[in-house]
Amino acid sequence: MIDIESQVFTTVATALRTEYGASNIYVAPEYVSQPPKFPAVFIVEQDNTVHLRGRDSADIENFVNVMYQVDVFSNKNTGKKIQAKEIIALVDDQLAQMGFSRTFLNPVQNMNDATIYRMTARYQAVVGKDQTIY
Repeated sequence: MIDIESQVFTTVATALRTEYGASNIYVAPEYVSQPPKFPAVFIVEQDNTVHLRGRDSADIENFVNVMYQVDVFSNKNTGKKIQAKEIIALVDDQLAQMGFSRTFLNPVQNMNDATIYRMTARYQAVVGKDQTIY
């Protein structure tokens, strides 16, 4: 299996922690219902499937289609939407530099706590056996 999840998470998390300070932002590779601090960012690989056009007689998995979902949560009293958009913009820049395309970006109603603002973005790319991102 072609797996770049750790590389993607580390690149984006490092940029976020550098920008906001490691103690001022929570970044995780899997969702938790009650993050220990805000803003909170979850970067999760949602899909990793064989790219059918990349198959050949020697190997079925020469390329994969990957999709990452990024959820940003902000609980600021004022400016939570602005903060979420700033975080998404930084994530967007990092993933675009890696070769990903954003396929979805929307605010999502946070059913657990309506006082917390949530934005969700999804990014897709094709990844080769050598971990090159197309």
